[in-house]
Amino acid sequence: MRNKLFALLTILVMAVSLIVGCQTVAKKTEPTTLEINPRSAEAYTIRGAAYYSEGRYDLAIADCNEALEIDPRYAEAYNNRGSVYYSKGQYDLAIADFNKALEINPRYAKAHYNRGTAYYSKGQYDLAIADFNKALEINPRYAEAHYNRGTAYCSKGQYDLAIPDFNKALELNPRYVDAYGNRGNAHAEQGQYDQAILDYTKVLELNPKDFEAYTNRAKVYERKGDYDRAILDFTKALELNPTRFDIYNCRGNAYAVKKQYHQAISDYSKALELNPTYAMTYYNRGAVYRIIENYQQSWEDIKEAQKLGYPIPAKFLEDLRKASGRER
Repeated sequence: MRNKLFALLTILVMAVSLIVGCQTVAKKTEPTTLEINPRSAEAYTIRGAAYYSEGRYDLAIADCNEALEIDPRYAEAYNNRGSVYYSKGQYDLAIADFNKALEINPRYAKAHYNRGTAYYSKGQYDLAIADFNKALEINPRYAEAHYNRGTAYCSKGQYDLAIPDFNKALELNPRYVDAYGNRGNAHAEQGQYDQAILDYTKVLELNPKDFEAYTNRAKVYERKGDYDRAILDFTKALELNPTRFDIYNCRGNAYAVKKQYHQAISDYSKALELNPTYAMTYYNRGAVYRIIENYQQSWEDIKEAQKLGYPIPAKFLEDLRKASGRER
């Protein structure tokens, strides 16, 4: 899930951590050592959960089917099969199974949570929130449900409601990395940049290799006008993932604002080496070439951006024509 944060020379994107996935009944043993009782629904469900944890989804579904043939009112088997369907991206089938689990056991907190997660993945945020509410009514100490409800509120732009949920998730689990990250995103969306930086910094204390925390903190530093720190964080992010052309573009923007034009051009060029169709970077590089009066290269980049469908501001084109003495 991704939310727009703000724009500089281009659109800068705030990453929101993925909502926590569906949860099955915990496995008790591995499929290779499990001895199945042919009439034990529980045994099939346990083995199915083990298959699920290994990513062997078709085998997991087959075992859940066996369990339900033995006991058609086995709520855990419906919940587990729904979780497998969710992991396969088959959200409607997942919801149907969670519905059945809840029909059998209306106070099954995990099934409410899982159905809410599936609704969230379909973009049905109000239905997701309603299910997370129900899960929390049954189990108020359900940290993942607080986190997911907060994430759903973020997706609705209700950051003032999201932050208390992230606070509660962190009260229940002080090492909940994603909750710090999403709370940071919510603070950033509200312009609470110092609080956002504190949250991203906490993420990096817990996980020094968190790429998104570096990029998000860099973008907040940019918003505060602290381009030196932004560049440091973009640089660290690129050390972790040197293929991210969009982050080269972002760091190039920061260099451009600092009037370090050659460094900016170098970053834009690297972004285009990685993705030759990244239209906004042609525009950004063309804008910097105009500043340093390399009009020939500026026109070449602007024309390439136009070919790729990037909307060049009319005022920019007018200024470039005047500065270069060219009509087009």
